[in-house]
Amino acid sequence: MNTVHVRDIVIGEGRPKICVPIVGKTRMEILAEASRFSAMPVDLVEWRVDWYTDVFSTDKVIETAKRLRETLGNIPVLFTFRTSKEGGEKAISPEEYKNLNIALAQSGYVDLVDVEAFTGNEIVKEIIENAHSFGVKVIASNHDFSKTPEKDEIVNRLRKMQKLGADIPKIAVMPTCRQDVLTLLTATLEMTENYADRPIITMSMAGTGVVSRLTGESFGSALTFGAASQASAPGQIGVEKLCQVLDIIHESL
Repeated sequence: MNTVHVRDIVIGEGRPKICVPIVGKTRMEILAEASRFSAMPVDLVEWRVDWYTDVFSTDKVIETAKRLRETLGNIPVLFTFRTSKEGGEKAISPEEYKNLNIALAQSGYVDLVDVEAFTGNEIVKEIIENAHSFGVKVIASNHDFSKTPEKDEIVNRLRKMQKLGADIPKIAVMPTCRQDVLTLLTATLEMTENYADRPIITMSMAGTGVVSRLTGESFGSALTFGAASQASAPGQIGVEKLCQVLDIIHESL
């Protein structure tokens, strides 16, 4: 299993890493959120730029990314425009989506970009190739807010992301019952043991799926998302409690 090195952290090794979202709407809100992270057990920060009021001005996005980079110091930044079709705040055309992600990768102010895997194979490949040329890692993602697909479908989606060249495949699904959580965890284990040659991220959302955010090290998910103030997805828990549980599980393995 290969690992992914981003600044001072290694994803895919040891305890799952904790990523915390920033969902501020203005530059001031974004920087204020970021200024609090140095005192928290945060491994990465995800800037959910789809919340940002000026997201469709690339120059303003890059300037805010620069300020965010300065505020966070050496904490890695994951740049994410979550589209409305996958649970995000705004819609965007595929071409605009591609250009924004490439521009931020080229800026040097972000360490990873999140690319929705079903945007279109050619656009996804172009974003990945450009990001890699600038030394930026790529998380390919898929979010299903209505259901949990069958185990084989989850595995197939993760394998597709790996084939597209993403550094880290990621899937988040919504459980309709407790059995759905087991389906997600079983798929995670199967992917990790039989197909993955790189770290993967999986989670079952909402309260029913919280256990999946805690047991990544046992089943094969290398990163989990926690909330510092406002959650960006249903089921995220506070980073302090999250860190405590992850440490307990890590020490027992």
